[in-house]
Amino acid sequence: MEQQAIWAIGIFLVIYALIISEKIHRTIVAMIGGLLMIILGIVDQETALHHIDFNTLGLLIGMMIIVSTTAETGVFKYIAVFAAKKAKGEPVRILISLALITAVGSALLDNVTTVLLMVPVTFSITRQLRVNPVPFLITQIIASNVGGTATLIGDPPNIMIGSAVKELTFMAFINNLAPIAALVMAAYVPIFIFLFRKGIRTMAELKQSIMEMDERELITDPNLLRKCLTVLGLTMLGFFTHQLFHLESATVALAGAFLLLLLTGEHMMEEALTKVEWMTIFFFVGLFVLVSGLIETGVIAKLAAQAIELTGGNLVATSLLILWLSAIASAFLDNIPFVATMIPMIHEMGNMGVSNLEPLWWSLALGACLGGNGSLIGASANLIVAGMSGKEGHPIRFMQFLKYGFPLMLLSIILSSIYVYIRYLL
Repeated sequence: MEQQAIWAIGIFLVIYALIISEKIHRTIVAMIGGLLMIILGIVDQETALHHIDFNTLGLLIGMMIIVSTTAETGVFKYIAVFAAKKAKGEPVRILISLALITAVGSALLDNVTTVLLMVPVTFSITRQLRVNPVPFLITQIIASNVGGTATLIGDPPNIMIGSAVKELTFMAFINNLAPIAALVMAAYVPIFIFLFRKGIRTMAELKQSIMEMDERELITDPNLLRKCLTVLGLTMLGFFTHQLFHLESATVALAGAFLLLLLTGEHMMEEALTKVEWMTIFFFVGLFVLVSGLIETGVIAKLAAQAIELTGGNLVATSLLILWLSAIASAFLDNIPFVATMIPMIHEMGNMGVSNLEPLWWSLALGACLGGNGSLIGASANLIVAGMSGKEGHPIRFMQFLKYGFPLMLLSIILSSIYVYIRYLL
């Protein structure tokens, strides 16, 4: 193996180990890794820029601006309190309602943003009921990863896959992934009830306190809410039709974001841009450049060749290998860097004669998104909820989450294997 490839593998493994260890912030680590690839001449700056997926970055930034501005109106708190009242203040019903809202929100907004909005509301409701918030938060983490699986914008791995494969439109993600995501969520609901029903009982007078809350008071700016909902509706329409107008999903998201900023005025712009998670954006930039080193030195091509050799090029075996490998890897590694490495590998398989790549892309999406439920470090949403919960004095322990998350993740991957086999491989 030539010197450049050895250097590329060495840098990649060290950076990956540092990302997993969480000793240094992953954004700093990824950016240093990407810069090392350029400084050591493994890729030149021009090539590195070519590998940065600006469609993924634009889509993330656009949605962050729209959602953070919409959050200012209090509409997400309104929805959660409205659901709690509909559940008659009954903790188990509230747990399921909030989990379902999280799943739907994760599909329409994205899972990280949804949990950021849901966790504070969950704490205010559980405080009033005087019940342990941890079961509510664990179900919301799991629901966010299932809901995020259903659409192009729901989970960063899907954004990356959709951006890398132009034929996989917003509607293609819904048609292919929403049915299995809905099935998995339906399978989870009775399990959630069985697991948590005994630990979250409360008294009648505390239920009554929930019923006395006035959710309408939570809407702080009705005028802004109207503008936000109009733009959110237009943006969603744009996602559904972007292929017809030959537009990338990033163009739709950024158009929606800046239309909203135009309608809300300059005073909202600075606020909205500070709410963009720039750390996440730079993490992606570093990651794309880091992986470009493996692509340019031919390492990814060799891995693809070995995978095809292992499965004999059989489409069923290759699809299921990618599904299970993605799920187990994404449970214990962050699914974003894993998917960044797998995308060029599947492209390479296409160059090597695997004629139908579609089952492989859906297997990767399902494995990476649902695999995020396998452990507390499996997805960004998990870590964000754990961090917010810890600050409130209710830490979610790694082993505590593993006990629930890993078996549920295995169930979802078994269901996904059956789904992929029946839909694409029979």
